[in-house]
Amino acid sequence: MVLLASFDNYSASVMVDNKPISLGLWDTAGQEDYDRLRPLSYPQTDVFLICFSIVSPSSFDNVKAKVRIPYPIPMANSLTFTAQWYPEIEHHAPGVPIILVGTKLDLRDDPEVREQLRQRKMSPISYEQAVQVAKEIRAVKYIECSALTQRNLKSVFDEAIKYVQSAHDEMFWGLY
Repeated sequence: MVLLASFDNYSASVMVDNKPISLGLWDTAGQEDYDRLRPLSYPQTDVFLICFSIVSPSSFDNVKAKVRIPYPIPMANSLTFTAQWYPEIEHHAPGVPIILVGTKLDLRDDPEVREQLRQRKMSPISYEQAVQVAKEIRAVKYIECSALTQRNLKSVFDEAIKYVQSAHDEMFWGLY
């Protein structure tokens, strides 16, 4: 089987606190077929945005399954691990902040979407559920947004940039 890398790259110049910032985004594939390629995009990464759809429980489950941190089992001498992204991130980009992003916020209360989910005995992901997972994966922030309505969309990138700026400021001031 031959795999073609399906990583989409985007760049933009944005203003944050009246300063021009050059923003580069790499949208990497989450499928297992790309496990060996995905880490190639990690060097020099300043922040990870891990996204899921608020109206797709399977998308949310993938965040939990692929990013959850190893944790000790009480009364046992072992750790439980779940697969891949977090270990990849820790290995290739230790200490880089993670922001968990819930997308399609505009559809959470959409009656048609809620009915479709209800028929499958599912419901949209609540804010509280997402915050809990953000804590479990040690994300520095959880943000919900909608590309359709633009609600909180700019905030996602502003927050990411602010975390990067503060990390760079700490490194700079730590030299003295």
